[in-house]
Amino acid sequence: MTLRRPDKTTDLANPLLEWSFAGTHEVLKEETFKRMIAVERKRTERSREPFLLMLLEAGNHQSLERSGKALDSILSVLPISIRETDVIGWYTDRSAVGVMFTGLSCNDKNSILSVILNKVSTTLRDQLTSDQFNQVSISFHFFPDDWDQDKPGRPSNPSLYPDLLIPNKDRCSLLRVKHVMDFVGSGLLLLLCTPLFLVIALAIKTSSKGPVLFRQQRVGQYGRCFTFLKFRSMHADNDHRVHKEYAIKLIAGDVEHKPSNGNDKSVYKLANDPRITRLGKFLRRTSLDELPQLVNVLKGDMSLVGPRPAIPYELAAYQTWHRRRVLEVKPGITGLWQVTGRSSVKFDEMVRLDLRYATSWSPWLDIKILMRTPRAVIGGAGAR
Repeated sequence: MTLRRPDKTTDLANPLLEWSFAGTHEVLKEETFKRMIAVERKRTERSREPFLLMLLEAGNHQSLERSGKALDSILSVLPISIRETDVIGWYTDRSAVGVMFTGLSCNDKNSILSVILNKVSTTLRDQLTSDQFNQVSISFHFFPDDWDQDKPGRPSNPSLYPDLLIPNKDRCSLLRVKHVMDFVGSGLLLLLCTPLFLVIALAIKTSSKGPVLFRQQRVGQYGRCFTFLKFRSMHADNDHRVHKEYAIKLIAGDVEHKPSNGNDKSVYKLANDPRITRLGKFLRRTSLDELPQLVNVLKGDMSLVGPRPAIPYELAAYQTWHRRRVLEVKPGITGLWQVTGRSSVKFDEMVRLDLRYATSWSPWLDIKILMRTPRAVIGGAGAR
């Protein structure tokens, strides 16, 4: 019997769990069970009470029919070892069974795992044949999961986000349309803007020392990092700690409005940033510094429309619900935040705009946002 435990631990409260023997449990279908996982994630974001997802598989070397029979046997005895309030369902139809343990209030994840593992393994050992028991593989996944930005690939735990990894057929069709729009749109804009690229590159090179392009690690969809491109608007070899300190305060809601470009409007942004060059101020005010991100779109790291990609140290300061802005859709050059509030709204409101876009996205909404972007750029308020 293979038992895999999560690598990370965080605090919960009393590890003792009260068990009730349930004679029957409704086994949810795969689609319903994955939807329940999504709902439980959102509940946890609000309540901050974690939940545990347990997955059971019946050996990788068995035939599908034999594996399915073994899982049917597991489902027939599993209710004995869980509470009536716990949720059972097919995580992957006929391949993996899932159980969600909710209402946990313990300080020690290891204690929770020990209680559940002992109860479940004892029940399975007593109720299954030796052959069936030896084929069972169990893994545990806590939410919120601890994101490790130093780990290559995506820092989040994919097992906790099955609804995002495999969207439904309708959304898949829309995503293909979005991909075509991004590929064709970024390619055409790169061709049209080539003369402008050359002019800006020459102006940057002659006005200050340093490379033409600014490269930085940013966080894309599912927490994957990629190399983000902009025209350099700052002096070379500047100290990023100034922005890091400000960003952490902004995310925590500890900053105030600052005047924007001498007008009556105020914004949430780092005012009078000494790192920015004279040309850089113009490039930022007009958003021309963003043009190289068309290359990121062409490569598939970004979209024309979506949330702005986060810097890793910003992501480290996120609350759990903030992370959804980097999970549900690809980051974009422009988005709902840019054409409605930009830097004039608080960070939490920016996240809510990003999440509103993620839940209501459509190709037509992308087109409307793209059409509103030039007006937002010309207005210039809140440019960053």
